[in-house]
Amino acid sequence: MRKEYDFSKMRGRRNSYAKLLKKPVTIRLGADVIDYFKTMANDMEVPYQNLINLYLRDCGQSHRHIRWVAHS
Repeated sequence: MRKEYDFSKMRGRRNSYAKLLKKPVTIRLGADVIDYFKTMANDMEVPYQNLINLYLRDCGQSHRHIRWVAHS
């Protein structure tokens, strides 16, 4: 194997599967919700967005439903 390789002429390629993994979205969350996940993420040393994603994925996989009470 060579000691040195010339990578100067190589072009980078985007990962064609990356767009299938995650999609950027805009969502409005309460400050208390963000603080909760940021605190937990800080303790676990992971980004809070990842923690929110994991929680929402778990909810979806568990078919968890929200008990919604309409206020009159």
